[in-house]
Amino acid sequence: MPDGWAGGLEGAGRGALDGLRIADFSRVLAGPYATMLLGDLGADVVKVERPGTGDETRAWHPPADHDGTSTYFLSVNRNKRSVVLDLATEAGREQARALVAECDVVVENFRPGTMERLGLGHEELQARHPELIYCSISGFGSGAGAAIPGYDLLVQAVGGLMSVTGSADGEPTKAGVALVDVITGLHASLGILAALRHRDATGQGQRVEVNLLSSLLSAMVNQASAFAVAGVVPGRMGNAHPSIAPYETFPTADRPIALAVGNDRQFAALAEVVGDPRLALDDRFRANADRVAHRGELRDILAERLSAAGADHWSAVLLSAGVPAGPVNNLDDAFAFAHKLGLPGIVDIPADGEESRPSRQVAHPIALSGTPAQYRLPPPALGRHTAQILRGPSD
Repeated sequence: MPDGWAGGLEGAGRGALDGLRIADFSRVLAGPYATMLLGDLGADVVKVERPGTGDETRAWHPPADHDGTSTYFLSVNRNKRSVVLDLATEAGREQARALVAECDVVVENFRPGTMERLGLGHEELQARHPELIYCSISGFGSGAGAAIPGYDLLVQAVGGLMSVTGSADGEPTKAGVALVDVITGLHASLGILAALRHRDATGQGQRVEVNLLSSLLSAMVNQASAFAVAGVVPGRMGNAHPSIAPYETFPTADRPIALAVGNDRQFAALAEVVGDPRLALDDRFRANADRVAHRGELRDILAERLSAAGADHWSAVLLSAGVPAGPVNNLDDAFAFAHKLGLPGIVDIPADGEESRPSRQVAHPIALSGTPAQYRLPPPALGRHTAQILRGPSD
């Protein structure tokens, strides 16, 4: 271990990734989300931040918690230790190299070429540490798109997601969360784990590269396949599905309900519950392809039937009949629903010492029977662990 660097987390339980150490140079969302997931599974994540301001999302408020900390930052930075390094100085860069020397993984999402200019690029670091996994996250890759800023809204626009989101007669609409960043973070964590598996077998590290645009095109799944295979350029259909009907939201007596009818048996059950079993025998609606061809007529009939009662009533009777259905919830309702089902929703992480504070967090989504996710550290204050990680000169 190089002089001047302290060890990892003390007293941490053994997670699936226990012993894995990550130098996290990423900011905002895609990278921090990936490293938080890995941290939840036991990795020791050291978050490298710039002096004074740190991660940009620290200033992205409102909303904020009772101490004024951005809830955006809090959402993706638990189970990390924060160290402040000034990468604009040679001393800061040397400290970063020393940190990397004792890490298994580097994650960064600077604009392509930035880490190379700092002397922290993949080729230089892997020449020193052949076993290193080096993950780079960008907006549009390291080639011709390297100079294009990687903002989620921009990628949703140019990557086609907005073209299929929104009502048919409305404007293209972004998803209500930075979905492309989240998907890219998932791809980054998957790529890192695959590279680590290869290193376990060969001893050799490698570079993992993910970008927002490629991640979105992959995540467009059936819509992208429709274009790649059949040349179909899909458009906006509101909440309807291009290949299944009825598979959308419908008004009820109080609030909208979602119906996700995936086969003919479910449609027959739906027709029975709404009081019109003959619908399943109607030539316009007998098979899914027929229902897709006559979706407008079917929607009008179902909307009239569903207007007789509220969404909770219909959800209960339809689910009892085996028809996938549920009300359009807000987040309050959604967390309450998860709690009712016994699924993890919100967890409270205690303070980490006198200089820390407890934090309420959304639970990790992966359940492992032997090595479950851990909640060891609340999101850190800027530079909270600098003294712990970076020691002064020995006497």
